[in-house]
Amino acid sequence: MYATVMYGPGDVRYERVGDPEILKPTDAIIKLSATCICGSDLWPYRGLSPQDGPAHMGHEYCGVVVEVGSEVRAIKPGQFVVGSFCLSDNTCPHCQFGFQSSCRQREFMTGAQAPYARVPLADGTLVATVEMPDVDMIPHMLATSDVLGTGWYGAVAANVREGGTVVVVGDGAVGLMGVMAANQLGAGRIIVMSRHDSRQKLAREFGATDIVEERGDDGIAHIMDLTEGIGAESVLECVGMETSMSQAIGVCRPGGTIGYVGVPHGVSFDGRELFFKQQRMLGGPAPVRRFLPDLMDRVLQGKIQPGKVFDLVLPIDQVAEGYKAMDERRAIKTMLRVDE
Repeated sequence: MYATVMYGPGDVRYERVGDPEILKPTDAIIKLSATCICGSDLWPYRGLSPQDGPAHMGHEYCGVVVEVGSEVRAIKPGQFVVGSFCLSDNTCPHCQFGFQSSCRQREFMTGAQAPYARVPLADGTLVATVEMPDVDMIPHMLATSDVLGTGWYGAVAANVREGGTVVVVGDGAVGLMGVMAANQLGAGRIIVMSRHDSRQKLAREFGATDIVEERGDDGIAHIMDLTEGIGAESVLECVGMETSMSQAIGVCRPGGTIGYVGVPHGVSFDGRELFFKQQRMLGGPAPVRRFLPDLMDRVLQGKIQPGKVFDLVLPIDQVAEGYKAMDERRAIKTMLRVDE
């Protein structure tokens, strides 16, 4: 088959590779219904993350099971499934505590920007639907695999509560899903830091009440003005840069919580500032598996439409253009069609 391989910064190819095979008895093989490009894929694409040789890309996926290993019990061929980018057994102490992304057997999904993919730890990682979803549901189901689950975790980690004030730092796909999550969790006010019209429009549709275009000290001052000098009790940091973390700390009120889900790149901060502002922090790789059943149900019941975050849809053999469009900010998030 053909699949997406990144050879280095700016060098993404759709080329022939070997078909995925069952390597362990806990594996499954799925035929993807759709896949997509993640914002985190842009770090190596831009040369900002180290890469040791060609890498098979893709960690967001949904599709139909075609084969399972001899020890797989819960998942069966023919089922439609969604899985997390963090592969987990869903039985270890960390999984049972709700942090499947720290599973003792944790692996990270790769190779999903392809028509077929191998999913290790299938019983613990994959969640099946009762019936085959309609075609128009596929983008929304795909979004639950990572980007919605990560935004949701950001909101939960930030302790978003009914009627509370929330700030979302970052208007990429994860930040926009954080807005949706905060709205679903009952936040009374959702302030989004965004400079881009198309992203502001989606943020409003997903539940944002205020848009702040300024950055740095000016952005912090604007938000403090909006909140009458108090700040927000819940802040979602969805970028992973030094400046975005500084903004998150700057707008979080004493006793508030920062949920950070942007993969940190060059981030450091003053522990004394957190100490004297009495701020909490929780983040890291999202335990998407914890939220998947609920998120999938919300999609199937028509309560949310997270697939709207895909503003560019391409056939998978044009994956290189999808990366380029996201890198140049011509697209928020690219979905890749996997046709028969």
